[in-house]
Amino acid sequence: MNKFRVALLQLIPSNEPNENLDKGLKYCKQAKEMGADLALFPEMWNIGYNFPPETNSEKLSKDAIDSNSAFFKEFQNLAKNLEMAIAITYLEKWNGLPRNTVSIIDYRGNCVLTYAKIHTCDFDVEKYLTPGDDFYVTELNTKNGSIKIGAMICYDREFPESARILMLKGAEIVLVPNACPIEINRKTQLRTRAFENMIGVAMTNYAYGKQDCNGHSLAYDGIAYGEISPNNIESRDMLIIEAGEAEGIYMAEFDVVKLREYRKREAWGNAYRKPRKYSLLISEEIREPFIRN
Repeated sequence: MNKFRVALLQLIPSNEPNENLDKGLKYCKQAKEMGADLALFPEMWNIGYNFPPETNSEKLSKDAIDSNSAFFKEFQNLAKNLEMAIAITYLEKWNGLPRNTVSIIDYRGNCVLTYAKIHTCDFDVEKYLTPGDDFYVTELNTKNGSIKIGAMICYDREFPESARILMLKGAEIVLVPNACPIEINRKTQLRTRAFENMIGVAMTNYAYGKQDCNGHSLAYDGIAYGEISPNNIESRDMLIIEAGEAEGIYMAEFDVVKLREYRKREAWGNAYRKPRKYSLLISEEIREPFIRN
């Protein structure tokens, strides 16, 4: 693979899953026409990250779907027909409480990765969700070659361990479905995850008009230093693209050849880590000032 093109589907959702289905299919077709290898939806697209008033576990579960649902099957069929991968997000039916999930469907229509959000926002409505159990990486085959893909969802990005584990499992590109305001600090989080792990990061957010979301979907290529002139390597901006607030498709093109060359020679990622010194990171003890009810 030389280039990997991710279509960031920065959309405004409906409160009706069937309308989101139709709109999602329409924008995937447009993404294919624009040359995308993969189309990435914002967080929990099937319900548009819309929760019923006075949400409780029973009301939330009625909108949950799984891979056997008509909604999911439509995207599988479309991926196969378009020969384009689709990262579809949804409220997933689960034993007990539902999950906040993204599934990656390859260009043959096969589901090759399903990840449920581990860092659920337990201080808010996501306290009614079941957290995921692990981070996963898959080798995604496309019409243009293969690339190793992982995923994390929204609040996951605020924990460096999320991207670190994906890097350690071999991820080259990390997909990030999102549903929150994107400002300088959250942009910096994603830039940092790309820099410290030497991974590409592609994030899709809802467009302005969806509650407090404000667009600014973006992608970083993970290459922090490059040759700006012959034999002159300097720091460079990793930003590939940043959308404005408007609804639309924003194309992020990753130079896979350059990313792989960079990862072989530079000092970050897993090149010089000292894991034996990090035992405190797996302690479950929480002390003040971080104790929450």
